[in-house]
Amino acid sequence: QVQLVESGGGLVQPGGSLRLSCAASGSIRSINAMGWYRQAPGKQRERVAIVTSGGRTNYADSVKGRFTISSDNAKNTVYLQMDSLKPEDTAVYYCYGHISAPPTSGDYWGQGTQVTVSS
Repeated sequence: QVQLVESGGGLVQPGGSLRLSCAASGSIRSINAMGWYRQAPGKQRERVAIVTSGGRTNYADSVKGRFTISSDNAKNTVYLQMDSLKPEDTAVYYCYGHISAPPTSGDYWGQGTQVTVSS
Protein backbone atom coordinates (compact mmCIF):
# COMPACT_ATOMS: atom_id res chain seq x y z
CA GLN A 1 0.00 0.00 0.00
CA VAL A 2 1.23 3.45 -0.95
CA GLN A 3 0.10 6.76 0.49
CA LEU A 4 0.74 10.25 -0.84
CA VAL A 5 0.23 13.04 1.67
CA GLU A 6 0.20 16.67 0.56
CA SER A 7 0.68 19.81 2.57
CA GLY A 8 1.15 23.51 2.00
CA GLY A 9 -2.05 24.72 0.38
CA GLY A 10 -3.92 27.78 1.51
CA LEU A 11 -5.09 31.28 0.68
CA VAL A 12 -2.69 33.75 -0.91
CA GLN A 13 -3.01 37.11 -2.61
CA PRO A 14 -2.29 37.52 -6.32
CA GLY A 15 1.42 37.80 -6.88
CA GLY A 16 2.17 35.79 -3.79
CA SER A 17 3.88 32.44 -3.31
CA LEU A 18 3.10 29.04 -1.87
CA ARG A 19 5.08 25.83 -1.58
CA LEU A 20 3.38 22.47 -1.78
CA SER A 21 4.94 19.28 -0.48
CA CYS A 22 4.00 15.66 -1.04
CA ALA A 23 5.55 12.69 0.72
CA ALA A 24 5.11 9.14 -0.49
CA SER A 25 5.20 6.30 1.99
CA GLY A 26 4.49 2.60 2.15
CA SER A 27 5.96 -0.46 0.51
CA ILE A 28 7.79 1.47 -2.19
CA ARG A 29 10.42 -0.20 -4.31
CA SER A 30 11.02 2.69 -6.67
CA ILE A 31 9.44 5.91 -7.87
CA ASN A 32 9.47 6.52 -11.60
CA ALA A 33 7.92 9.98 -11.53
CA MET A 34 6.08 12.34 -9.24
CA GLY A 35 4.19 15.47 -9.99
CA TRP A 36 1.24 17.73 -9.50
CA TYR A 37 -2.15 18.03 -11.14
CA ARG A 38 -4.89 20.50 -10.42
CA GLN A 39 -8.62 20.75 -10.88
CA ALA A 40 -10.57 23.97 -10.78
CA PRO A 41 -14.35 24.02 -10.30
CA GLY A 42 -16.12 23.01 -13.48
CA LYS A 43 -12.90 22.10 -15.24
CA GLN A 44 -11.05 18.90 -16.02
CA ARG A 45 -8.02 17.86 -14.03
CA GLU A 46 -4.86 19.09 -15.72
CA ARG A 47 -1.21 18.29 -15.28
CA VAL A 48 0.79 21.13 -13.75
CA ALA A 49 4.31 19.74 -13.49
CA ILE A 50 6.09 16.44 -13.31
CA VAL A 51 9.61 15.29 -12.44
CA THR A 52 11.08 11.91 -13.31
CA SER A 53 13.42 9.85 -11.20
CA GLY A 54 16.18 11.01 -13.51
CA GLY A 55 15.43 14.62 -12.79
CA ARG A 56 13.66 15.57 -16.01
CA THR A 57 10.90 18.10 -15.55
CA ASN A 58 7.91 19.13 -17.60
CA TYR A 59 5.54 22.01 -17.01
CA ALA A 60 2.18 23.12 -18.28
CA ASP A 61 2.54 26.20 -20.46
CA SER A 62 0.35 28.16 -18.07
CA VAL A 63 2.84 27.81 -15.20
CA LYS A 64 6.20 27.91 -16.98
CA GLY A 65 8.48 30.51 -15.45
CA ARG A 66 6.33 30.78 -12.31
CA PHE A 67 6.27 27.27 -10.81
CA THR A 68 9.24 25.07 -9.99
CA ILE A 69 9.02 21.37 -9.26
CA SER A 70 11.74 19.56 -7.33
CA SER A 71 12.19 16.30 -5.52
CA ASP A 72 14.14 14.73 -2.69
CA ASN A 73 14.55 11.12 -3.73
CA ALA A 74 15.92 10.09 -0.35
CA LYS A 75 12.71 11.30 1.28
CA ASN A 76 10.33 10.21 -1.51
CA THR A 77 9.08 13.77 -1.52
CA VAL A 78 8.15 16.18 -4.28
CA TYR A 79 7.75 19.92 -3.96
CA LEU A 80 6.02 22.58 -6.01
CA GLN A 81 7.20 26.14 -5.51
CA MET A 82 4.52 28.46 -6.86
CA ASP A 83 5.44 32.09 -7.40
CA SER A 84 3.64 35.01 -9.02
CA LEU A 85 0.35 33.29 -8.33
CA LYS A 86 -2.71 34.34 -10.28
CA PRO A 87 -6.42 33.94 -9.50
CA GLU A 88 -6.64 31.39 -12.31
CA ASP A 89 -4.24 29.16 -10.36
CA THR A 90 -7.02 28.59 -7.83
CA ALA A 91 -7.76 24.87 -7.74
CA VAL A 92 -7.41 21.70 -5.76
CA TYR A 93 -3.87 20.46 -6.30
CA TYR A 94 -3.28 16.72 -6.34
CA CYS A 95 0.01 14.97 -5.87
CA TYR A 96 0.69 12.15 -8.32
CA GLY A 97 3.20 9.36 -8.33
CA HIS A 98 4.01 6.50 -10.68
CA ILE A 99 5.38 4.09 -8.15
CA SER A 100 6.59 0.54 -8.06
CA ALA A 101 5.20 -1.13 -4.96
CA PRO A 102 5.46 -4.93 -5.11
CA PRO A 103 3.78 -6.84 -6.53
CA THR A 104 2.59 -4.10 -8.89
CA SER A 105 3.40 -0.64 -10.13
CA GLY A 106 0.91 2.04 -10.98
CA ASP A 107 -0.45 5.51 -10.48
CA TYR A 108 -1.14 6.84 -7.02
CA TRP A 109 -2.84 10.06 -5.93
CA GLY A 110 -2.94 12.23 -2.87
CA GLN A 111 -6.13 13.50 -1.32
CA GLY A 112 -5.70 17.02 -2.70
CA THR A 113 -4.93 20.38 -1.15
CA GLN A 114 -6.81 23.60 -1.87
CA VAL A 115 -4.95 26.58 -3.28
CA THR A 116 -6.92 29.82 -3.44
CA VAL A 117 -5.49 32.96 -4.99
CA SER A 118 -7.63 35.95 -4.13
CA SER A 119 -7.38 39.46 -2.80
